[in-house]
Amino acid sequence: MTTDVQSNNSRVEQFLTFQLAGEAYGVEILKVQEIRGWEAVRVIPNTPAFVKGVLNLRGSVVPIIDLRERFSLEHFDYSPKTVVIVLCVEHGANQFVMGIVADAVSDVLDINLEDIKKAPNFGSKIDTRYMRGMHVYKKKMIMLLDVDKLLNPDEVEGIESLV
Repeated sequence: MTTDVQSNNSRVEQFLTFQLAGEAYGVEILKVQEIRGWEAVRVIPNTPAFVKGVLNLRGSVVPIIDLRERFSLEHFDYSPKTVVIVLCVEHGANQFVMGIVADAVSDVLDINLEDIKKAPNFGSKIDTRYMRGMHVYKKKMIMLLDVDKLLNPDEVEGIESLV
């Protein structure tokens, strides 16, 4: 939810924060539809390794993306704390729903947009296109993701064809 704070003319947005490989990440709360515990998914052949499969969510087919694999992080067996964050993603004029696997959900934070630092430029070797920026909270760095950019256009078309 974007909120205008009148006292100092700054804009604040809420972010859902979660853990992934010991690091903190965040997504805009307005993109979050729900948070679910991990459950087995229906595996779809010939999809990228980071697409774990699909879930039936009240009659809708929802692709599930493992961010650890998407970001080339260490493998981790799913635990009782593992969650699926169901997001509404925009691609051009289209919207679709997908789930992302996270190790655990942390908090909902109100973040002043002026306090979001740009993602560092590491050159062409490191892909930061998924990042909206970074925020320091209680001396911990939170990587804020742009959920609309988690998939490139070809991957979006492949995912949309699943649903």
